[in-house]
Formats: sequence, C-alpha cells, structure tokens
Amino acid sequence: MAEFPSKVHLTSHPFFLRNHGPSVYEDNNHRTWLHLIMETEGVLQVRLRQEDIPSGYFALTTSPLTSSTMPFMWMLYADSQYVDSMCRFWRIVHHIKEDGVEEMILELIVNS
Repeated sequence: MAEFPSKVHLTSHPFFLRNHGPSVYEDNNHRTWLHLIMETEGVLQVRLRQEDIPSGYFALTTSPLTSSTMPFMWMLYADSQYVDSMCRFWRIVHHIKEDGVEEMILELIVNS
C-alpha cells in the first residue's frame, strides 16, 4: 500500500535565523536552512528549506539580489512576522513540514 505524503502546517517558528554563509542560515536550534530568493509580481519572497548542511559547505549563489537584499539576520517579531537586520518586516506566508522536511516562505512587507 502506498504511503501518502504527510504535510503539517507549523505554528512554532525559529526565534531567529542568522546568516551562516552564502545561501545558508542557521536558527536558534543550530539547524541550517538554505534559501532561495523569488520575486513574484514585484513582491520579494524568500523560500527557506531546513536541511542539514555539512560543516564547511558553501553553496553557490547565482542571484545578484543575494548580497544587497538578504539580511544578516531575521528575528521573530510576532506570531506571523519576522523583522530583519535592516529593520524590514517579513510576513510568514507558510511554514510547513512535509515528509520530514521543513519549509518556510517569507514575504517582504512593502513600505516596512
């Protein structure tokens, strides 16, 4: 019998996400997250995927947005928002765990 994928919406978010190298963030529980920058209809979004990254790993960055747009750190501000090190606010679009892998999408709140 085939197993169905398990998808759970999470309400407990990392307290902070700190830059840990190119395209990699680390949360307050020392878990590493890869990020991907997306721009949809002029709205900046970041997809974060929790993956165990070996020590010394450096991801290749192909987006010119990374250095100028990505913050050094995000801090949980409210139940559904983060504030970054550049004092911008990001809305948590979704935070799920599917088949054991966590994924979170943050969206920059315009005029924040």
